[in-house]
Parts: sequence; C-alpha cells; structure tokens
Amino acid sequence: MKEAILALNVGSSSLKLAAFDATTLDPVLRAGVTGIGCDARATFEMPVGMRPDTPVTPAIANIEEAAHWLLDILQRHCPDLHIVAAGHRVVHGGTRFDRPVRIDAAVLAGLEALMPLAPAHQPAAIAVIRSMSMRLPGTPQIACFDTAFHRTQPKLSQWYALPRAMSEAGIVRIGFHGLSYEYVASVLSVIAGSAAHDKVVVAHLGHGASVCAMRDLRSVATSMGLTPLDGLMMGTRCGAIDPGVLLHLLQEQRMGVQELADLLGNRSGLLGVSGISDDVQVLEASDDPRAREALDMFAERAACTIAAQAPLLDGLQALVFTGGIGEHASGMRRRICDRLAWLGLTLDEDANLRHARRIDREDASVRVYVIPTNEEIVIARAVRRVLLC
Repeated sequence: MKEAILALNVGSSSLKLAAFDATTLDPVLRAGVTGIGCDARATFEMPVGMRPDTPVTPAIANIEEAAHWLLDILQRHCPDLHIVAAGHRVVHGGTRFDRPVRIDAAVLAGLEALMPLAPAHQPAAIAVIRSMSMRLPGTPQIACFDTAFHRTQPKLSQWYALPRAMSEAGIVRIGFHGLSYEYVASVLSVIAGSAAHDKVVVAHLGHGASVCAMRDLRSVATSMGLTPLDGLMMGTRCGAIDPGVLLHLLQEQRMGVQELADLLGNRSGLLGVSGISDDVQVLEASDDPRAREALDMFAERAACTIAAQAPLLDGLQALVFTGGIGEHASGMRRRICDRLAWLGLTLDEDANLRHARRIDREDASVRVYVIPTNEEIVIARAVRRVLLC
C-alpha cells in the first residue's frame, strides 16, 4: 500500500485537493471543485485521461460535501493509497502561528478566534478540517498558514500608525498569500539566478491580489494588512480605502456592519467598478467602456503598489507575476508593466503573449518572470516536515 499526503486548499467557494507520494512528494492526483453552492464543477489536472471539466452533482452545496466528493474520487482512483496526513491551507494565523502546526483542540480554538478577520475563508477551512478529522479519524491534520511567510517583516513594516499599545496587542499588518509566495521563493533561485536574492517584488494577482517585497527570498513588506481586504483592488474586494469613507457609510448613510462588510468584500473591486464581472477575461472581451475603466484601474493600482516597494528594497531587480491573473492575463501584465517603464521594465510582447517564463526584453534593466504558483506542494512539504519533527 502506497502512503500519501493529502493537501487541501480551501477558497471561499472552491476547494483544491492534491495527493502526493509521502516519500517522493510526486503528485498522484490533482482535482478541484469551483462554484460550490451555485454551479459546482470539478476540474482534474491529474491523472491524464480523467475529464478535465466535469459537472458536479447538485448535492454539493457546501465545502464539506465538496471535500468528501473529492476524497471519494481519490479513493476510487487509488484504492491502495493510505493517507498518512492531511495538510490544510488556513488563510489567517494571526501573530501566533508563524509556522505549520499539528491541529489539536487548542489550535482549532485559536483558528476559530481569527474567523472575524477572514470571514470568507477561515470558516470554510475550519469546516474542512473538522470534516476530514471525522472522515480520516486518527490521521494527523496539519494547518499551513498564508500569514506565516510574512512574519519575517521588520516591525515598522507591520505596524499601523496607531497607538503603540494596539500594535503590541496584535493589530498589525499580517499579510496573506504566503503559501504562494513561499513557492515562488523556493524556485526563484533556479529561474532567476542571483537576481532572486535582492530587490524582488512578487505580484500574486487572482480573485484575491497582493504584492510582496522580498530580500534574500524572505518577505520584508506586503500590501495586505490585518485582513485580506487591504491593499490592491481585487475581483470583488475594494482594497485600500480612506477610513473616512467607512465612517461616512456607517454614520451618515446608516449602513449596518454586515452590509458594509458585504459591500467591501463581495460587491466592490473589478465587479463593482465595471458593473459587469469580476473576471478579467470577461472584461477584456467586453466593449463596454466600464470594463476598460475597471481593467485600467486594476492595472494602475497594481503598478503603484509594486512601485511603492522599491524604496523598501533600494530599487527593483526583478518582478514576478503569479496567481490566476498574473499567470494567464497577458493583457493585464502589459498594462501593469507599461505603467512601470520608468523603473526599467520593458516587455517582450511575443514572450508575454506566449506566457513564457521570462517576458522582459534583453535590454531591460528589470527582469520580469511569470511563475505558476503551486500552493499544494508547499502544503505537502510542510506536512512532511511536521511529521518528521
């Protein structure tokens, strides 16, 4: 019987599952479910031969049912597989969890306490953890945190300009997408050589979006804050906003807290500005001028945020695009880099259209890379480290 490590990557309405050989970490199966609760569909990356995009039974109405459905697929396809541990992407670990940890009752209570800071993701991750604990009793469950990668940031990069006691109590810039950034850091030396270790900005652009400034492959600053709402404009999230706007909506327009949370997290960003869609591909194909305005705003905010990292790094040697938009939207990459030409970014248009690994021109002073992220292998590696401790 082959031993395997399970990696579960929970989104707000999606779930990715990957199984890896516990010894070699070679992938055995990769699958996912998107549109959970509305129009659920399953996608299979491995093994070859399984239908790549398959409708899912309407009975899958929540994240736990999706997890059980994917596990059933795995066990039918690999009946001789023994799962020795399951690793879970957990979006928020606060300041307490700075590394992967084996989940017990105390850890689970700590994760539940953080739910208000990541309401679109944390409850779903906890639901899958509980579900897998019942489905795989006795199997170690490991939490891998999107926040942990950023705990290397210097104090001043983390603190808000609030009374010191609040910062010392944990109201600080935490940062997210850490599993994605950790993967990019793990491969960057091979791809970029010496440029990987100094003055690098990684832009994780997807439905959620952020940037991370890295020195020596470690996070020194990031655009998201205490919650995943801050920083860049995103698919349905507003990103950075004047706090006075929030006070105005609460006080003058009598907006309730939950209504405000829904506005900021689910009805803003690309969707809110365009009034059409939160999908870059849909907006790129639209003739509606509002679509162009939303895309231009996204690119402008991303370029400004990338440029803002340069003073922290004393310059910029390399820019890396990752995430769904960063990996696949050549038009958005061009929009962003055109706004950063003054920093020395010049794209090779053909390489950009082909989604090549390196997309800058030879005479450019800043290297530009496209690196597909792989959060699941980061989870599997973390699980194996915890098991060996």
